[in-house]
Amino acid sequence: MAAQQEATSIADFEKSLDELETLVRNLEQGELSLEQSLTAFERGVKLTRACQQALKSAEQRVEQLVQSEDGTLDSRPLSVDDTN
Repeated sequence: MAAQQEATSIADFEKSLDELETLVRNLEQGELSLEQSLTAFERGVKLTRACQQALKSAEQRVEQLVQSEDGTLDSRPLSVDDTN
């Protein structure tokens, strides 16, 4: 069940990101009316917030496995310092 929910959230994130890219492309072309531009901008803000929240949630789920001195494996949150 958790795997299905994770796959759904990843699909939702990718769909939102694709829609956001399309909105940006349309806004950059400059062919939308003022009302259409405002609507697209408002939708873009909502999509950006949703994507940021999804990324934050995914970041919190990432953990690093660490082997202790006795050979057992423990998990801990992955810190920024660990990625370098």
